[in-house]
Amino acid sequence: MDPGRAFALSNLIVFPAWLLLIVLPGWKWTRVVAAYVTPTVLGAGWIYILATQMAPADAGFGTLDQLLGMATNPWLLTAGWIHALILDLFVGAWEVRDAQRLGIPHLYVVPCLILTFLIGPVGLLAYFAVRVLVVRRWPWNSPGT
Repeated sequence: MDPGRAFALSNLIVFPAWLLLIVLPGWKWTRVVAAYVTPTVLGAGWIYILATQMAPADAGFGTLDQLLGMATNPWLLTAGWIHALILDLFVGAWEVRDAQRLGIPHLYVVPCLILTFLIGPVGLLAYFAVRVLVVRRWPWNSPGT
């Protein structure tokens, strides 16, 4: 498999979990697929890529130039993408669980999920705004949150 196919496959793997979070948030298997199965499968791919690929000598995470050096390897760039997919899915699954716990109508959460899927941090911030507007208190003033 080449990095382009791995990139495309990772996108295909994550999509059903997002669909379940949006369409069937209360289904018992949604949480299993979105919070456990999909991140495990993608995480295994991420580990495999990192275990089999060598970073260029001038690559690393200490400076922007070193990070750009990592991006010169298509496999490592794909691993970075998989990393983002896993984290965004984790955030989306949390948004659904948190909204269910607080009684926030799912229709209010759906746009946040779509934004989290497309542009992660914006979706999380949108969910925080929905959460405050619906629950009518700041999270740090909420017992047990």
